[in-house]
Amino acid sequence: MARRESFGAYYFQVEIDGKKGFFRSCSGLKSEAEVQEVAEGGLNSTTHKLIGRTKFPNIVLKQGFAVNDSGVVDWTLFDLRKRFVFDSGRVKRITGTITQMGPSGRKAKWGFEKGWICKWEGPDFDASKNEVSIESIEIAHEGLTKLG
Repeated sequence: MARRESFGAYYFQVEIDGKKGFFRSCSGLKSEAEVQEVAEGGLNSTTHKLIGRTKFPNIVLKQGFAVNDSGVVDWTLFDLRKRFVFDSGRVKRITGTITQMGPSGRKAKWGFEKGWICKWEGPDFDASKNEVSIESIEIAHEGLTKLG
């Protein structure tokens, strides 16, 4: 049996509509099916458990709030969010890929489709702390696929 090397949870990349970015954290790569319990008449020892609708939680991305050498924010999460604030049905939903970099150049990829940014959260300001400013977005989507 060949030895398996685990992927580090700290090295990943996100691509949204062809634009790549690096984030501090990514969560929400989940797929969950509802459980439908059905009682059968005369069978009192248990219930049948059937598969119901599949749910995909929102993907949450967090990154440090920063600007480049020109003083411009490279990846503006707030601008991405604004595309959907006044959505009148004309805004194209987003697709994306989350790639986890592994040992020896291997990669694991997940893709989401029909996404839209349902929440943006800016940095918290507190003069008594010495922390990095973090902004985050939540992406509601309609499907998650394991790509590689």
